[in-house]
Amino acid sequence: MNSADILTKRALLTPTREALVELETGVHYTYAELEQRANRAANFLREKYGVEKGDRVSILAHNSVAYVDLLFGLAKIGAILAPLNWRLTSRELTYIVNDCQPKVLIVGPEFVSVYNEMKDSINVENLISLEGADVSVKAYETLLDQASPEAPKPIEISGDDPVCILYTSGTTGRPKGAVLPHRQVVWNSINTVVSWGLNERDISPILTPMFHSGGLFVFLVPLFHVGGKLLLGRTFDPDASLKLIVDEKCTVILGVPTLFQVWMNSPQFENADFSHVRFFISGGAPCPPPLIKAWSEKKGVVMRQGYGLTEVGVNCFSMTDEDALAKLGSVGKPIFHSDMRLVDADCNDVPQGETGELIIKGDHVCLGYWSNEEATKQSLKDGWFHTGDMARQDEDGYFYIAGRFKDMIISGGENIYAAEVEAVFREHEAVADAALIGLPDEKWGEVGLMIVACKPGQSAAAEELTRFCQGRLAKYKIPKRVEFVEALPYSPYGKVIKAELKKQWVVESGK
Repeated sequence: MNSADILTKRALLTPTREALVELETGVHYTYAELEQRANRAANFLREKYGVEKGDRVSILAHNSVAYVDLLFGLAKIGAILAPLNWRLTSRELTYIVNDCQPKVLIVGPEFVSVYNEMKDSINVENLISLEGADVSVKAYETLLDQASPEAPKPIEISGDDPVCILYTSGTTGRPKGAVLPHRQVVWNSINTVVSWGLNERDISPILTPMFHSGGLFVFLVPLFHVGGKLLLGRTFDPDASLKLIVDEKCTVILGVPTLFQVWMNSPQFENADFSHVRFFISGGAPCPPPLIKAWSEKKGVVMRQGYGLTEVGVNCFSMTDEDALAKLGSVGKPIFHSDMRLVDADCNDVPQGETGELIIKGDHVCLGYWSNEEATKQSLKDGWFHTGDMARQDEDGYFYIAGRFKDMIISGGENIYAAEVEAVFREHEAVADAALIGLPDEKWGEVGLMIVACKPGQSAAAEELTRFCQGRLAKYKIPKRVEFVEALPYSPYGKVIKAELKKQWVVESGK
């Protein structure tokens, strides 16, 4: 079970069909052309750089067809794609690179300066410039052109062999690399096609970064499976993307709640014709029911709430068009080839209607975390992945996500783990302790509020602490507000009681 076969067999079935349009360059690729690019990438990485089964290759770049080349090309030779989140700082990226130790690092022109900040602290054997931005190293497209378009010599690959490592923020303050096997990519695609009813006439824009599982796996692989068409943008622009959906007659569109709010506020929204859209789906964070209802009432479109995780596949639930409004707030029913349970702290099933932790089992579940046996043991138990998300199921079998068991804030579709941000605040010489909680926000869904207790006799201004975070944390992780208290509330076990903080700052004061 090699996930590269999805592209290979599609290229055999419909070689001349248009598969992907790279919007910035204006280049159109057929399935046969994408298959040849993947072959070329596999061949030059193996022959010139010695990349073999199990080796990692990383890319630090905005969206481009190179991600497609690498996803399928590396899969052909059993190597592993480990894309890097370009929103992170050089400090954060350095940790990830040293953790996964890629044999090759491909750098886009916008991130040469970030690489230069990292290079003395990382040990990467081979560097490639994506668009010839650095004349001192080989250019990616030149290497691609010089390589053979023939399929590389096949090797034995099992469904459990890794194909991707995607890093997610860790609750302990360190990112964790979720190891995705070939079977997960294949079964997420099958589940999506079967449960969502995708077909060869579907057209979808990729509006999310391709270092995210959403950019790689929500629609890209499933639409390649059925022979659909993708529109690939380098970066995101609200007005341009809305115009793209209308002009190109896109049929299935993924967005995050913040994006749907921005679109609705756009001057183009009122006159936008969405009659060609089969459905919109919101992922990355819970979508406010009033926002879904507003889209339905204003534009008459089908808008669904999605749910997925990097570790278990990005598309875990589905619902019919009819139930999108009737079951407002629900993520739907489990996808076709999947087992799901809601359990209590002792892993016993909770009664229908009660809230429990969502655990998931199936071939679409990951292998665990790269070089992190402890985190793997905590999440994967007897084949069940413990999501850390709380949910309930109604009498009709529809699931509703109730909250996050893990201490996490989702702001604009990005996961922000409190421990990581708190650890940076504690590095400041004036800070004794800090606790991050989420505040409801109309635009972003949630924003971070950091509550700080200073050391005796010391003080700091809010602006000083947020400036301290710059260069240590990605911009989206830096709290939007900082407040000060004499002391934080602690449990007998020395843990900050965040429920009390939320009651004070979110509920009672309305701050």
